[in-house]
Amino acid sequence: MRELLKDKRFIYGSSGLIGFIIIVALGINLLSAERRELKLLKEQRKEMLTLKEEFILLKQRVDAVESKKKLSSVQGIVQAVDEVFLPLGLKDKVKTVKLTGERETKEGFEEEADIYIEKVSMNEMVNIFYKIRNAPMALTIKKAGIKKSFENPELLNLTLTLSFLKSK
Repeated sequence: MRELLKDKRFIYGSSGLIGFIIIVALGINLLSAERRELKLLKEQRKEMLTLKEEFILLKQRVDAVESKKKLSSVQGIVQAVDEVFLPLGLKDKVKTVKLTGERETKEGFEEEADIYIEKVSMNEMVNIFYKIRNAPMALTIKKAGIKKSFENPELLNLTLTLSFLKSK
């Protein structure tokens, strides 16, 4: 054994082998750390893509509401109700429109009104809700009450609380 230790080739070879093993161990450790980081980055990218899709959907909804506010030439909720019910031919079934108040918000002014509509069919009710939702103005239903008509159980009486948002 002493003779092997005196041999310089053996010493150089064994120290080279030990150095090679250390370098390989460090490389494997570094590669493992890089793989963990890559996995973490892939998870973050996946989460960001999901958030991006949600953001785009929310932005589209906000833009739709903003465009409704800009397109509308309606000045009040009474005029908005007229514009919704006139094309449907249901203006005569609207019995009362009571203004319940107006309040100022960051975006503008919000007017609310209670509307009572008598003797409408199920189809007419669906058309009313569709027309309110797709109106070219910021008009929303805050509360809705539906009851059968006393005179004709096939017809419905609606009580709606509508909110109209007009910009400043």
